[in-house]
Amino acid sequence: MGKAIVITSGKGGVGKTTSTANIGIALALMGKRVCLIDLDIGLRNLDVVLGLENRIMYDILDVVNKKVKLFQALVKDKRFNDMLYLLPAAQSTDKNSLSEHQVKSIVDEIKMDFDYVFIDCPAGIEQGFVNSIAGADGSIIVTTPEISAVRDADRVIGLLEKYSLKENPKLIINRIRPAIIEQGNAMDVDEITRHLGIELLGIVLDDDKVISTSNHGKSIVMDDNNKAANGYRNIARRLEGETVPLMKIERETKQGLWYRISHLFGHDK
Repeated sequence: MGKAIVITSGKGGVGKTTSTANIGIALALMGKRVCLIDLDIGLRNLDVVLGLENRIMYDILDVVNKKVKLFQALVKDKRFNDMLYLLPAAQSTDKNSLSEHQVKSIVDEIKMDFDYVFIDCPAGIEQGFVNSIAGADGSIIVTTPEISAVRDADRVIGLLEKYSLKENPKLIINRIRPAIIEQGNAMDVDEITRHLGIELLGIVLDDDKVISTSNHGKSIVMDDNNKAANGYRNIARRLEGETVPLMKIERETKQGLWYRISHLFGHDK
């Protein structure tokens, strides 16, 4: 029996879907069987981030309405040797088309064949949020260093206390920009963790490549030399119980930048 984890935030635009895809892929690369469920009914973005949009034939509502069996709706990502699957959301309806009981039933069935089930929760705290929590054993809260995002994360943590999840919520701080934190224009990691009061699962540095790779149906976590990718891989390792030190948040100095530019053009100084 696998573990189901809902990835949520309350606020849109903080990187829930990107985090879901990259953490799932990182675990698949570690040899874990992973199923990603998109519950953003009416929108559906996880398939695009994974580059699987052209392979979707059925969605979660087709399963609920008994048009197809669950295994028929699962989309296999062929890049990962039977380790990564997606259950897509429906695009042509709204969040109220599913019930908590229906979602829980599907998640429980998927857990029988997978090590991890990640539920990509829609923005907001309405029916889509309630459905996403229904089948979960634990939760990951994604926030950014913006005050509004942290405030929404705090609200979600308070709501999660009303549900009897087996595990306490964990935190990912996404899109960290060291220069802005250093200037005092964004909350730092210690401030955020003190304010929210939950376990820090990991941090992910901001990188334009995260967006560009997602737009092309690829995932940054497959880039071994990228700092954002390292953040997601570290998160996956911690979920597996490894003790992994937190990455150092270092601002790139002008000297360091000039050093690399000089070497790029063959200068010695």
